[in-house]
Parts: sequence; C-alpha cells; structure tokens
Amino acid sequence: MRFGIVILPQDSWPVARRRWEEAERLGFDHAWTYDHLSWRSLADQPWHATIPTLTAAAVVTSRIRLGTFVSSPNFRHPVTFAKEIATLDDIAGGRFLLGVGSGGTGFDATVLGQPEYTPKQRSERFREFVTHLDVLLRHEEPGGGGISFSGEWASAVAARMVGVPAQQPRVPFVIAANGPTGLRLAATHGSGWVTTGADGAEGDAWWASVAALAHRLDDTALALGRDPAGIDRYLSLDSGGSYSLRSMAAFEDAVGRAASLGFTDVICHWPRSSGVYTGSEAVLEQMPAVMRRLRT
Repeated sequence: MRFGIVILPQDSWPVARRRWEEAERLGFDHAWTYDHLSWRSLADQPWHATIPTLTAAAVVTSRIRLGTFVSSPNFRHPVTFAKEIATLDDIAGGRFLLGVGSGGTGFDATVLGQPEYTPKQRSERFREFVTHLDVLLRHEEPGGGGISFSGEWASAVAARMVGVPAQQPRVPFVIAANGPTGLRLAATHGSGWVTTGADGAEGDAWWASVAALAHRLDDTALALGRDPAGIDRYLSLDSGGSYSLRSMAAFEDAVGRAASLGFTDVICHWPRSSGVYTGSEAVLEQMPAVMRRLRT
C-alpha cells in the first residue's frame, strides 16, 4: 500500500510550504492539490492556483510525488496545459502524476461563460482531452513540424513540445472515473485509476459502490486486452461520508478495507481547523509509524 495526502491550496506560501515539506518528512508517497478555480463550500475563502502551487512544492521537496487531484477540461486547453505539465515535471525531476477527470458541473464549468454541458458532452470532451494530452506529453521529434489535431472540443496547429519528457514515455496519468467512458480511458491510457466512489453514498453502501467500480474496471481492462493488475488503484478515503483522519483507528480500518478490494494507493486530506476535513494536525505525527506498519 502507498499513501497520499491532499493539501488544499488555501494558505499563503509560508504556511503552505511547511505543509508540503512536512508531507515529505512524514513519509507520504504522494501529495496532491485540487485543480479548481474555487471549490464548493470554500468558494468565498482564499484559493490559490494549482500549477504555481505544485511548482513551488516541487522546488522545496525532493522525493515525494506530486499531483493534481484532479485536472479537467473545464477551463483548460490541452496544448497550454501540456506545456505547463511538462515544465512542472521537469522542475520536479520526473515526480509528477497527472490526475485527470471529466470535470464537474460547478463553478469551474461555467466561469468562462461556457454553457452547462450534458453528461454525454462532458464524457466526449473528457475522452478527447485525454487523447490529446497523451500525444502532446510524449513530445515530438526535433524538426518534426509540431503536433496538430482537430477535434470537436479543441484543436492545435503545429503545437511545439520539443524535447525529451522527464518521464518515459510521458507523465503518468491517474484517471478519475466511475462511468464507462472514463473506465475505458483508465484502462487504455492510465497508469492508474482513482475513484471517490458513488456520489451521495455513505458507510457500507459507499464501500459496496467502490467494490463494484473496482470490478467494472477489471472487466473493462480485460475486454480491452489489458491485465487489470497493471493499473494502480487510488481510493479517496474521505469521500464516503466520514473523515479518515478523525482517528488512527478509523484510518487503519479504511486502509484495510481498501487493501481488501485491491487498491494499491489511498489518499486522505490534510486536517483543517473547521468545515470540511476538520481534524487535528497532531494526528499526522502518528502517520509515519502507521504507514510503515500498513505497508508490510
């Protein structure tokens, strides 16, 4: 089992820096931040930009992997985003993980004046976005004339991504998916798959939904001729109506249930003083010993 933590991009850098450094010191395998322009109940609070935050985190850490949890095409074009990601991964020394999803229907989905798309449209846009990023982030050969594509949702004319990616063949994709299109993308393009389980489900019903989704990923991968065991599986532990770091007993129980369902990685959230993910930072000091024990 590998362990990740989400650090919301809310604090000024002097405070945030200590948290990213602390995540590495504590022994987490990966650390993430949300890729939104604002978020739900925190929309009236400070919320910093994702790529600059992760770039700064890359500079002050050396081991821990860093990722977006998760990026989407809601407010991003694949060409400009690919350039940002490639540069960030270079600065990070090949430690970046691209968490990517279809994009929700909240603030991010309409802030640029776009219409509210149907689930089918968002699914088709997601497929196109991932497909374009897959090509762009592999880069083109010098003198190759750039990368061009024409899609329903985005186009490029001789986009330049000259150079060698920091990771081969490109940045790993961790694809967020619950529906059939997303699961196919995860099985086709993903080095990993991440899920938050069924929306609105809690407790045992949520865990049952997670198990069902894991089985659907297996079936999808097999249908596409891919070994399901070759796809890393990430579970957001704080999506089933409870907060995993409310106690070490709760965390260990959640990790055990995730492991029994075949998950390779779990992700929790840095404790906040109030509101969503309320908890005490003191619990984090117990994490090194707990993670060492649960890795065996």
